[in-house]
Amino acid sequence: MTQKAELSRFFLAFVAGFVAVLIFHQGLLALLHAINFASRPPYQTTPTQPFGVPQFLSGAFWGGIWGLVWATLTLHRQVNRNYWIAALLFGAIAPTLVAWFIVAPLKGLPIAGGWQPTAMITALLVNGAWGVGTALLFNWFVRKQDEVSE
Repeated sequence: MTQKAELSRFFLAFVAGFVAVLIFHQGLLALLHAINFASRPPYQTTPTQPFGVPQFLSGAFWGGIWGLVWATLTLHRQVNRNYWIAALLFGAIAPTLVAWFIVAPLKGLPIAGGWQPTAMITALLVNGAWGVGTALLFNWFVRKQDEVSE
């Protein structure tokens, strides 16, 4: 694979992770909120620090960064059942643990959602949905790119 093609795949990974937050992560959060499981509504527009970006767009940016991590780990992996299981587990575990034990304390928030079971389950579910969505979109984008370059 050429360096240009590899850089293109990383761009696609960022886009996949970004879009997966908007569709899969926030979509599942909307569903969980609608059934009164999650207290936090989706698509929060509360400004984040330091740039005042709406919360859901900040989350989408970080989803893109995590998409780059996903692509790095799976760049030469075969897409099979294990790929999808890995996507679910990666999404549910890696970003969730970072949010709980690094980001929350930096923001002065309680770790692990204050150990509230519904908040913890919500985080694992929406991030797992993000992981599967990112893998799905990334795989689709790469296949489309490969079709164009043939």
